[in-house]
Amino acid sequence: MSELWLDITDIPATGREFSFSEPTIWTGPIAEFGMPYRVEDAGTPLSATLSVAPQGRGVLLRGHITGAIITPCDRCADDTRVAVDSSFELFEDIPLEGEDSVEPGLLRRRGKVVELDVGGLLWEQFLLALPVKPLCDENCPGLCPRCGANLRNGPCGCSDEEGDPRMAVFKTLKAPRGAN
Repeated sequence: MSELWLDITDIPATGREFSFSEPTIWTGPIAEFGMPYRVEDAGTPLSATLSVAPQGRGVLLRGHITGAIITPCDRCADDTRVAVDSSFELFEDIPLEGEDSVEPGLLRRRGKVVELDVGGLLWEQFLLALPVKPLCDENCPGLCPRCGANLRNGPCGCSDEEGDPRMAVFKTLKAPRGAN
């Protein structure tokens, strides 16, 4: 995943706000991880705002991601538009001064410079904002389990025979008298 580090060493005590509208923040990881998403270019492209405020030995991060993506419906696999409108709030500890941190994380220290991995932070929050099962419609009937036809376009023509044909022999059995 592409990294986007932001130097937050000299952030004033009142905090500072940043805006991110560069499409590669989203399209880079989507391509890298082979995800079935497309960022909507027209209308409402993905963008984010992030407020960074020092708080004792850490920073308070407040942000908001808005926009839309196109993804397959979880039932019928047709393209569906998913709106993203999510706020988040996190607190991150700043590594101790004098320690260079190279471990993965949102914050790292290089000498006296403290950096925030904005790319990783925004990507994580973007994924958390997406629905687990995106649907084109709440009542989407999905695909026929026999022929794979999209049932949104109407019935597929498969027979309405119910049950597994391997179990048909059990339909001929009769319960003994007196059995409940």
